[in-house]
Amino acid sequence: MVRQTRWVERTFDFNFPLGLFPCILERLRGTPPRLEEFLRLVPQTIYTVRIGDSWSIQEHVGHLFDLDELHDGRIDDYREGKTLLRAADLENRKTKEANHNAHSMDTILRNFRAARHHFIYRLENLDDDMIARVSEHPRLKQPMRLVDMAYFVAEHDDHHLARIAAIARQLLKK
Repeated sequence: MVRQTRWVERTFDFNFPLGLFPCILERLRGTPPRLEEFLRLVPQTIYTVRIGDSWSIQEHVGHLFDLDELHDGRIDDYREGKTLLRAADLENRKTKEANHNAHSMDTILRNFRAARHHFIYRLENLDDDMIARVSEHPRLKQPMRLVDMAYFVAEHDDHHLARIAAIARQLLKK
């Protein structure tokens, strides 16, 4: 199978029309139920199993929850007219310090669903001018409209969903 590209190695070409915003919102809204559906298909006993130094399935889910605070803050950056979006912590300290494996998956999923609901609510209540507003992404060093930021988050969600599925496949082969 093709090896998944690391997230920090991804590049993005944000050349799509604003009219894709409703579709992107649905992708974002769909991440919590997609996660929940997938997790029903795998034994709970593998949720916290790590393969080497990699995160467990549960840590990946917790990471998605952890980052919704950043995404929500970036909406504030656009609203405030900042020219540079706030940076992500590339060391992922929040996820490492959260010790997600010590909590229940149900709690993590419930928290993620609530955070994502809040993020979607804020996105849905922006006008077209705000959705088209541009700021620079600090790591990518390229302009990013708010609609592009939403797409970026959806891609990040899918990146982790694919990692979760790969971990499950690997653990279930043993």
